[in-house]
Amino acid sequence: MSVLLIVFLIIQLLVVFYLIFPFLLYVIAGIRGEEKLKADSVNDEADYAIIVTAYEQTTLLPSVVDSILKLNYSNYLIYIVADNCDITDLKFTDPRVHVLRPEEVLASNIRSHFYAINNFKRPHDRLTIIDSDNLVNAEYLNEINKLFSEGYSAVQGVRQAKNLNTTYACLDEAGDIYYRYIDRKLLFSAGSSASLAGSGMAFTLDIYRECLEQLSMGGAGFDKILQYEILKRKLRIAFAEKAVVFDEKTAKSDQLVKQRARWINTWFKFSFLGLKMNLNSIFTFNWNQFIFSLMLMRPPLFMLVLASGLFFLVDIFVIPAMLITWIVAVIIFVAIFYKAQGYFKASDSIYKSLRQVPKFVFFQVLALTKANKANQLSVATKHEDQSTINDIKN
Repeated sequence: MSVLLIVFLIIQLLVVFYLIFPFLLYVIAGIRGEEKLKADSVNDEADYAIIVTAYEQTTLLPSVVDSILKLNYSNYLIYIVADNCDITDLKFTDPRVHVLRPEEVLASNIRSHFYAINNFKRPHDRLTIIDSDNLVNAEYLNEINKLFSEGYSAVQGVRQAKNLNTTYACLDEAGDIYYRYIDRKLLFSAGSSASLAGSGMAFTLDIYRECLEQLSMGGAGFDKILQYEILKRKLRIAFAEKAVVFDEKTAKSDQLVKQRARWINTWFKFSFLGLKMNLNSIFTFNWNQFIFSLMLMRPPLFMLVLASGLFFLVDIFVIPAMLITWIVAVIIFVAIFYKAQGYFKASDSIYKSLRQVPKFVFFQVLALTKANKANQLSVATKHEDQSTINDIKN
């Protein structure tokens, strides 16, 4: 066998590994069993700073603030960082809401978060980050608190779709459910950490400052740096699957392309952290870091799907013995994908939307061609006013 053919085979086996990686996590999680909480509720109400970041758009801020003020929790203040926003008509009467408008454009999640931290009205114990297009479940902080009471210093909740009004939104949620199950539920259950999702996450103020205070970065990807810094300190990020925020899903193809371009750009930009963590975990025998690093190095889902199809076609002529391996790997992948949809109770509209996966993949390929200039395309996904949505349950 030639060297070129050996290299080609190794690349294929790496793709196969990532197709069956979720199944391996499923097996490990099953062997370990569920993480058991010591208490069903926590009486102590820690003091939270709820940071809501907005860039250019303020349309959805009244809705997210209204949902936060309905929390079954009392010890918190809300800090809205209205970066590059017109706040003339942004008025809130509740004394717990504080609107901050930076004099200079920040165009960065980290800078916005620390702008809020530096303007805190009191020394909070913890902070939680919410996007301007989110809505918050009334039990959000109570559910987050259960994990903090177990000793964790970082917790990721669930970002669930608040709109399934288009095929794109449904497909976006289907992918999000998959990652929610694999990268949060199974990773955490397997003894590693839940990956961070950009919002619906909470931290002790001390760990957040320690990880990011000396870092100032623009563009997407602050959550990738943050989770790396947390795990580098040999800490675990807990998954609170009942701590729900409702997230606005991309409803149009142009939104999808710009959003995915930023995400793909982020993967190329930070995937090296996975390799760095992987090597470190091997020398230090750190299971948490080892499993998490494998997830960090994994290519985006659409790349795996395209690579699998391409390699299968090539192997018909080059390495026919690999065909059975591809068939088994794809069956395992599809089974876990549908297991994820079932676990998080995907709606019928999501299942119906799966027929449009090829179109969804096409737009992500288009996003790949724009990934190198993703941060110039947009800083944040722009959403239309969804004030007509009335079926979100608190």
